[in-house]
Amino acid sequence: MSRSMKMPSRHKKPTTQNKPVRIFHGRMYFALQALAGAAWWLGTITLPALREATLGGLSPLLVAIVDVPLFVIGSALAALNFRWAVWVATAWTTLVALCMVIYATVTTEAGLGAVLMVAAAVGSILAGTLMILGRIPSERLVTGPFAFRSSHTRVRSQLLIRTTIQIMVFWGVFLIVIPGIINSFEERWNLTVKFPILVIVAGFALLAFGTVLGVWSARAIANFGSGTPLPAAMAHHFVKRGPYAFVRNPMAIAGIVQGVAIGLFIGSWMVIAYAIAGSLLWNWLIRPHEEADLHQRFGAEYDDYAARVSCWIPTFSQADEDYDDEDEADADADHSEVEHDHAADEPGRAADINVDADGARADRNDY
Repeated sequence: MSRSMKMPSRHKKPTTQNKPVRIFHGRMYFALQALAGAAWWLGTITLPALREATLGGLSPLLVAIVDVPLFVIGSALAALNFRWAVWVATAWTTLVALCMVIYATVTTEAGLGAVLMVAAAVGSILAGTLMILGRIPSERLVTGPFAFRSSHTRVRSQLLIRTTIQIMVFWGVFLIVIPGIINSFEERWNLTVKFPILVIVAGFALLAFGTVLGVWSARAIANFGSGTPLPAAMAHHFVKRGPYAFVRNPMAIAGIVQGVAIGLFIGSWMVIAYAIAGSLLWNWLIRPHEEADLHQRFGAEYDDYAARVSCWIPTFSQADEDYDDEDEADADADHSEVEHDHAADEPGRAADINVDADGARADRNDY
């Protein structure tokens, strides 16, 4: 059975006890980036195909004069914990990524180089933030319109309408618009790969599965939690029925499956990479805040649920037990409600009997 929320959602202040570990992770990233950059430059010298795929018509010598000191050596110095080198390597990597995207889009050359530099820029920004701040301020991602709040209404019809609108907007942006843009870049950069027909069919099947799971999850939140899937209108009651009885994040799983399915269906490996990267970022940056909010609002009920139900892997046996317990509890609640209704009706029935008896006596007296 679900219980009402125990307290309003509040974000805890980020702790700094793991700051040295996070800084170490950032340094290790820059060390790997320095090694990868050195290996890439060695490859461009010895492998013409790699040079053409990543540099196109650009002069390797001219690019190396600037890139080796700022990217390779800069990343190595950042790995040695030189803070100024973190700024230099991150800024240069981001600038090169932007320039490579423009160059590949205009010339249709060096598409692979653009993809690699975009990935390096994202990694450098995250690693640089870890080294400078000791953490990634991901709490800023769940503020303002994305802050965790309970739904303003509990009317089921309104919740279902809002949930439908949210799903259409969310899926439209993240499963149609963004994949379409990514696929257009992939075609422009000559990076398309032809997928077998069976893979395309599998993508369609996965898309259907993910869509059904997403709709089922959203309806469970509206029906059992009096809320919507978005953080700005969260459930008033803790939901552990429907797909949430099997796994803790069915909506996230549905989104990941749909993203990968779209990539398979349209034959875009970059869309598949986008879906996987997005799921990793959500898992690392957003999920901890969501789980902290659930713990604050529902306390021991959520802790017990989280201890029994896995975050990503379905636990069907425990879910069956939960369903049995909930059905039994629902039956007891319904039985109690019926008894309460019968008890409430007793005075009315007694009054009706008395009225009938009085009416019968009055009729006999008139007669």
